[in-house]
Amino acid sequence: MARVTAGPEGRAGRRRSLDTGTDVRQRTLSGMQSSGRLHLGNYMGALRGWMRLQETTEAFFFVADWHALSTNYADPSRIAPFTRDMVADWLAAGLDPERCVIFQQSRVPEHAVLHVLFSMITPLSWLERNPTYKEQIANIAERDLATYGFLGYPVLQAADILIYKPDAVPVGVDQLPHVELTREIARRFNHLYGEVFPIPQTPLTETPKLPGLDGRKMSKSYDNAVFLSDTPAERWDKIRTMVTDPARVRRTDPGDPDKCPVFDLHRAFSDETTRKECAEGCRAATIGCIDCKRRLNGFLDQMFTPVYEARTRILAEEGAVERVVVEGSRKAQAVARRTLDEVYDAMGIPPFAD
Repeated sequence: MARVTAGPEGRAGRRRSLDTGTDVRQRTLSGMQSSGRLHLGNYMGALRGWMRLQETTEAFFFVADWHALSTNYADPSRIAPFTRDMVADWLAAGLDPERCVIFQQSRVPEHAVLHVLFSMITPLSWLERNPTYKEQIANIAERDLATYGFLGYPVLQAADILIYKPDAVPVGVDQLPHVELTREIARRFNHLYGEVFPIPQTPLTETPKLPGLDGRKMSKSYDNAVFLSDTPAERWDKIRTMVTDPARVRRTDPGDPDKCPVFDLHRAFSDETTRKECAEGCRAATIGCIDCKRRLNGFLDQMFTPVYEARTRILAEEGAVERVVVEGSRKAQAVARRTLDEVYDAMGIPPFAD
C-alpha cells in the first residue's frame, strides 16, 4: 500500500510507495451529489477539471448518493436514476474508468463506519458554526432539514475524503468550509490516536461565472439550467429565450455586454474573435440578440452535441454504467478497507471481520 509522507501538520507531501521507495502520482478525490441532472455549470466548474486530473493524478471520483439523502430523504425514489444519469454524463464528457476510479458512495460501506467513528470526536460547535449549514437552512425552507444527517453532513464528507488519504481535494470556494472541517477532524484524530491521516490540500477549482437562463447563477433548483442531457434542439430553445441586457428593448438599441448574461456564456465558451465581434456589435446595435445567441449556440453545439450523442449511446448499452460503477466501487473499497484497518489499529478496536 502506498502511504503519504507527512510534512508540517501532517500535510501530504510526495506520495512514496513503501514497496519500492519510488514516487507515485499524487492522489486526488472529488464527488457530486446525485440530486439532479448535470448542467453546463457543473461541466465548467468540475467535470472539465476532473478530466485533467485523471491524466495527471491518481484520481477518485464518486457519486455522493448518501449525501443526496440529506435533503431528499422524504422521497429518495429519484436518487438511483440520477446516479445512473450522472455517471453516464461523466463518461460521455470524457472520464475514463481506465484512467480514474469512478464509484458510488453507498457501495463502499466503509465510508459509513468511518463516519460513525469521526462523529464520536467531532465537537457539536464545529457543525453548528458551519456557514453553509445556516445558509441552506434559510434557503431551503420548504423542507424539514432539522435532522442529524443534514447537520452532520460535513462529518460524512470528512469520512468520504479521508478514507482515501488524498493529497488534494479540489473544491469550489463554496465548499471550503466543509473541507476545512475535514482537515480539522483529521488533525483531531491524529492528536488523539496517532498520525493516521495526511492533511489534504484544498486547491480552488477554476469556476467561471456561468449564469442561468434568467440571469441568476445556473442551478437546477432555479429551473434555469442548460443540461448536458438536453437535445441540441432543446438547448437552442433555451438559449434563444435567455434574458439579455434589459436596455436592449429594440434591435436598434445599443447594449452593454457586461450587463448581459448571454455574453457571460460567450466568455466561457466562444473564441476571442467571436467575443470581440459580439461585444462591439452589441454596443453599436449592429447585431441583434438572436444573432448573438445563435453564434453562442454554435460553440455550444461543437462542445456539447458530441457529449449528448455519447451519453445516448452509453445509456442504450444495457449494463454499461452499472459495470463501471461496480468495478470502480470494488477498487475504491479495497483502498477504503486498508485505511479502516489502520484506523481500527490506532483506536485499539478489534480488526475488521470479513
